[in-house]
Amino acid sequence: MSAYEAAGVDPADRVVAFLNTLDVEDDLDALASVEEYAAWSGQDQTRTTLAKARRLRDHLRALAAGEPSPEPRLEVGVDVVLDGSARLSGPDVVAEVAAAAATLAIEGRLARVKICPADDCRWAFYDQSKNQSRQWCSMQVCGNRAKVRTHRERTAR
Repeated sequence: MSAYEAAGVDPADRVVAFLNTLDVEDDLDALASVEEYAAWSGQDQTRTTLAKARRLRDHLRALAAGEPSPEPRLEVGVDVVLDGSARLSGPDVVAEVAAAAATLAIEGRLARVKICPADDCRWAFYDQSKNQSRQWCSMQVCGNRAKVRTHRERTAR
């Protein structure tokens, strides 16, 4: 059983947390170095595992933002566990995140993982709205800024 399943964590939370290892607003990247990735993941890491994590994150962030993926195909080892039910798991953090993303895709929920369109934010979030129309990570912050900016542009004419 994967770490997020054992803890009762929704696979969407696992994917969003991984995508948010890149914090555009504060210019922080938990995948900037092997040491930072190891600290974030709680596992020993190498340059190879870091490169694989970055590729997966770039791929998933592009997908969540509705942009073309820098790599349309990624090879990530995922385990299928059949014990009366079926679940996806993996031997490392990248495989766990890939398994969580695959689970969301199978459940038809992967499109609900989105990236805030604000250039100074780009925070990942899970859209829980009924009609899947949520656009901003926070309506009170990014959404409000966009609405104020649009209003000022309209009234400045």
